[in-house]
Amino acid sequence: MEDAVLEMARLGLSVVRPARWCRRTRHLLYKDYNFDQKFSLTTTSDSGLGLTATGVKIDELFIGDIQTQHKSGKTTIDVKIDSDSKVSTTVTVDEALTGLKTSFSFRVPDKNLGRLIDLQYLHDRIALNSTIGLTSAPLVELAATIGTNELSVGAEVGFDSTSASVTKYNSVIGYNKHDFSAALLLTDKGETLKASYIHLFDQTNGATVAVEVTHKLKTKENYFTIGSSHALDSSTLLKTRFSNSGKVGLLCQHEWRPKSIVSLSAEYDPKVVSSPSRFGVAIALKP
Repeated sequence: MEDAVLEMARLGLSVVRPARWCRRTRHLLYKDYNFDQKFSLTTTSDSGLGLTATGVKIDELFIGDIQTQHKSGKTTIDVKIDSDSKVSTTVTVDEALTGLKTSFSFRVPDKNLGRLIDLQYLHDRIALNSTIGLTSAPLVELAATIGTNELSVGAEVGFDSTSASVTKYNSVIGYNKHDFSAALLLTDKGETLKASYIHLFDQTNGATVAVEVTHKLKTKENYFTIGSSHALDSSTLLKTRFSNSGKVGLLCQHEWRPKSIVSLSAEYDPKVVSSPSRFGVAIALKP
C-alpha cells in the first residue's frame, strides 16, 4: 500500500487541509445530491485541451459557467467564466522542484479576492502547504501533515497579517486501512469536534456505509448524518442518507454509456410543512 499522504495526493486531495480529511465520507454523504436541474458537457481534445460547460436551473433562475483546462508538460492552466462574467484563472506547475507543486490564482473582476499563491510540498512521510493572498491585507495559511500508510496527523492555521491575529486553526488525526477510514477533527478554533467513519463491506458491489458526527463544544449540540452506497449493477449506483433532523435522501446514478451519467435525487424533510419533498435531475455527458 502506498503511503497515506502520497495516496491522498494521487487522488487529488488537499492532503494537508484537516477540514478535508473527511472527504471520502462527505463524498458518500453529500456528493452528487442535486435538487435542481443540472446539465454538464465535457469534451477533451488530443492536444490536451479540456472544455466543460455547466448549467443549473434553480426555480426560475438559470446560472452556468464554462471551464477550460490545458495541460502542457508540468503546467496546467484552468480558466472559468461564469454567468456573472467573472473570469477565474489558475496556473499550476507540478514538480517545479522535486515534490513541489505551485499554483497561482486570480479572478477578474474581484477586488476582494485578489490573487492567491499556493505552494504544496509532498514527501514520503510529510506534506506541507502554504497559501498566501496577494492583497493589501494578505491572509496567510499554513498546513502540515505527517503520516504513515495507516496513521496520519495534520494541522492548519490561518493568520491575518494586518491585525496579527489567528483567523482559524484546525487539527486532525486519521487512521486508514484498505477497507475503512476514520478521522477525528477539531475545527472552528476548537469549538467543533467532528468524527467521520467510512467502511467498505463488500468489494463486489461496493457496499459502503459512512457516518459523520458533529459536536458543538460550547452549545453542547450534536448532529449526525449516516449514509450508504452500493452498486445495483455494473452501471447503476444507489446512495441513501439519513440525518438526526429527520431528513431522508436518496440518489440513483445510471451510466447509460461510458462516462455519461444521469442522476436522480430526492429528499424528504418532515420539518418543512409547505413542501417537504425535493427532487432533482442532473445529466453529465462526456462524449
